[in-house]
Amino acid sequence: MATSTTAPDADRREPRSGSPARRPARRPRGPRRSLLPYLLLAPAVVLELAIHVIPMVVGVWMSLLELTQFHIRDWSTAPFVGWENYRATLDLNSAAGKELLHSFWVTLVYSVLSVGFAWLLGISAAVVLQRPFRGRAILRALFLTPYALPVYAAVITWSFLLQRDTGLVNHVLVDQLGLLNERPFWLIGDNSFWSLLVVSVWRNWPFAFLCLMAGLQNVPGEMYEAAAIDGAGFWRRLRSVTLPMLRPVNLVLLLVLFLWTFNDFNTPFVLFGGSAPEQADLISIHIYRSSFKTWDFGSGSAMSVALLLFLLIVSAAYLLITNRRRDDHA
Repeated sequence: MATSTTAPDADRREPRSGSPARRPARRPRGPRRSLLPYLLLAPAVVLELAIHVIPMVVGVWMSLLELTQFHIRDWSTAPFVGWENYRATLDLNSAAGKELLHSFWVTLVYSVLSVGFAWLLGISAAVVLQRPFRGRAILRALFLTPYALPVYAAVITWSFLLQRDTGLVNHVLVDQLGLLNERPFWLIGDNSFWSLLVVSVWRNWPFAFLCLMAGLQNVPGEMYEAAAIDGAGFWRRLRSVTLPMLRPVNLVLLLVLFLWTFNDFNTPFVLFGGSAPEQADLISIHIYRSSFKTWDFGSGSAMSVALLLFLLIVSAAYLLITNRRRDDHA
């Protein structure tokens, strides 16, 4: 009996001669797909232009004009003075230059102290709350409360607390504890600087705590165990394990806090009512007063541009130095 066998591919149909072979379908690449990334970026670009770029360009143009109260209604009538506003503002021998220099030094000292104390409180709280214990979640929520509060509501509350006659601070220090013989002024005179510093640290340290606490989550626990086996105490582990591992976080955190604090306008404006004492005359308030109190928008714009250039130089120098140190350690 004869049997017939077929090849494994006998049932497959051979393509006819002359017919094109089928190719895998490709995803269409039309103009819609190529424009999609730009359409998604368009809202952010428009907002960036409207909020930052265009006002910045307008501010630079204003700094080149003699834009006073006589020309504010029609800028086309304002005389073009070029660099004259910068010369008058940055002339340290003039009264305006001396006042600006005084505000600059006050702002610099205020920023350094505020960032330093905010970072110190943040790292202390982050290290303490690193290990789990009962009530840790409640403490975390309480520590983040100052950062979550609206700035105006928080600073107005501090303004009430620091009042001389009706403030809670003097009531506790003088009436309850008897630490002071008379009620001091906290919002004028030499105490105004320290009051502003306390409010700034109270507002900023929760942000430092949040960033450092997140950075500590990436530190392996085995490193602490190995350091403890080698006999390292708390301070040695902090210096040899915690701080080196938090270096990338600290590099960004310190720069951001310094820029925020140096540019801070809301805190002194709300705390002192727009007229800060000489001891707490930050450069942001000084620019505001030069622009809106004396109606000299040309000089105020020149100060703003000079402040922008200073912060850009500081940021670039800071990043350059930190990157070089990181390359040296690598």
